[in-house]
Amino acid sequence: MNLTEKTLSRKTIFNGKIINVHVDNAVLPNGKTVSREVVTHTGGVCIAALTDNDELLFVRQFRYPYSEVLLELPAGKLAPGENPIECGKRELREETGAVAEIFEPLGKLYPSPGFCNEIIYLYYATKLTFGKMSPDDDEFLEAEQIPFKLAVQMVLENKITDAKTQIAVLKLAEMKRRGLL
Repeated sequence: MNLTEKTLSRKTIFNGKIINVHVDNAVLPNGKTVSREVVTHTGGVCIAALTDNDELLFVRQFRYPYSEVLLELPAGKLAPGENPIECGKRELREETGAVAEIFEPLGKLYPSPGFCNEIIYLYYATKLTFGKMSPDDDEFLEAEQIPFKLAVQMVLENKITDAKTQIAVLKLAEMKRRGLL
């Protein structure tokens, strides 16, 4: 069965610093025409950095859309055309002061595929050395280290609600369980 939709037209609604929005008219596989609202985003990275003491590096940061401080793994937005691994290394250093000797991919995820084309690339980092944090001028956060087993428990108890963090922590836990790390 053909599941593909074909774009007929596109109208740009908004161009912003972080997202763009357009509305498309598309044809469904059955021939009917529909309207699709799409948010475009350059993507991002999320880093599960594990210390020699089996602790994950986290940041606490106010997230305006939710009006609350969230506990998240270090993460950041890709610049257009930026290599995700380089973005991940930069974000880890800026947000936690850590530099990793080992930096490996954990895959990617589509956080909201019903309306957004954002891709978040997940990484595992270890063999860390620490320097000074250097967050962006508009970034206010606190870094902390949480024992890995406690972080997994916090995800399972919904004490960590950020999706990219949940997925990276649980992927890492499963890889550790399988002896892949």
